[in-house]
Amino acid sequence: MIQALEDVKKAGCDSLVIYLGNFGPEIAETLLAKHFDGPVMFCAAAEETSENGGLIGGRGDAYCGMLNASYNLKLRNIRAYIPEYPVGTAEECADMIHDFVPVARAVIALNNLKIISFGPRPLNFLACNAPIKQLYNLNVEIEENSELDLFEAFHKHAEDPRIPEIVKDMEEELGEGNKKPEVLQKLAQYELTLTDWIEEHRGYRKYVAIAGKCWPAFQTQFGFVPCYVNSRLTGRGIPVSCEVDIYGVLSEFIGTVISQDAVTLLDINNSVPYDIYDADIKNRYNYKPTDVFMGFHCGNTCSGKLSFKEMKNQLIMARSLPEEVTNGTLEGDIVPGDITFYRLQSTADAQLRAYIAQGEVLPVATRSFGGIGIFAISEMGRFYRHQLIEKNFPHHGAVTFGHHGKTLFEVFKYIGVPVEEIGYNRPEGVRYPTENPFS
Repeated sequence: MIQALEDVKKAGCDSLVIYLGNFGPEIAETLLAKHFDGPVMFCAAAEETSENGGLIGGRGDAYCGMLNASYNLKLRNIRAYIPEYPVGTAEECADMIHDFVPVARAVIALNNLKIISFGPRPLNFLACNAPIKQLYNLNVEIEENSELDLFEAFHKHAEDPRIPEIVKDMEEELGEGNKKPEVLQKLAQYELTLTDWIEEHRGYRKYVAIAGKCWPAFQTQFGFVPCYVNSRLTGRGIPVSCEVDIYGVLSEFIGTVISQDAVTLLDINNSVPYDIYDADIKNRYNYKPTDVFMGFHCGNTCSGKLSFKEMKNQLIMARSLPEEVTNGTLEGDIVPGDITFYRLQSTADAQLRAYIAQGEVLPVATRSFGGIGIFAISEMGRFYRHQLIEKNFPHHGAVTFGHHGKTLFEVFKYIGVPVEEIGYNRPEGVRYPTENPFS
């Protein structure tokens, strides 16, 4: 075991697959997992009769080996990834390893993550507030800053010589959607403020995510809203959440690492009116009215995930403020296609909880504003009532573009979320514990 450990360390391995070619040895294999600094997977060789003495001289007792390995892992409090069916041929075990790669990537990334936040959660968004103790349990660093610190840093970037280059890049990205050119200078200044802060404050951490704030005083003091800048950073693999949603950006980060693609954070916002449902969804898609809803945020979804894009002002804020201080949102309907809606959350009493639901964004016009899409998730109405509401999840949900539920479930298990606390949209006929059986 010691020699094997030295070999993998010398080879620079950051994750490990322990392949049981026979019954054991259960002590050495689990000690290897214990002392290896990184995620570990266990799988075992299926029996073959064509060579090596068949089932007499060549039997490997793989079922026994995996049972003993699992017992010893639990005995030593070691977390390991074990595939759904961990016994297979060489080809089947190779497929298991491919499934393990994004899980390992997420676990390693979390161990190298620092979340930087600015300001406390807004008063009426306590749902986004949660104890940070679980961040430390996940080995995630957190740096909480005042909005005044950010404001000072922003002013120090006034007349930064790099601003014109950032403005030019924004103009090219927006194209004909550049409806608020007068605000690009300030947005570029803010983007440089954040990117410089990241480099100056990341410390020993390889990855950084930001939990930012845009109201109630941000827009009046900075003179804009930060949505577009948030979208640009998230599109570059640096997730930024709204409303200082620390566990929201943690969820975004996990999805970014798993999908190797941009993600977004949306309000689970509003129902789809029946006239839109009847005109564009009914008889076209196999979804009930309660299966569809609108996912919305003011303008934080990156341009690559929008069907069309326009720089606009934040309509909700502009109802009570001068329009010129509410510019900076990126609006458009979210691109149709497969999605996964999910969230990792700490409860008020510091317990980890999560949910995962796979679905799609429908190619249906929203007739609304902001970064928004019509989402369809099978049995969403029941999931919304008996998982999201019942388990006290906040209104923000992270979104990956693609179906990544299988990997997310394994990541959540690996990092310590109790399996009974990982919710999913149960199919019709499978009751939630709190669901009325007579409904």
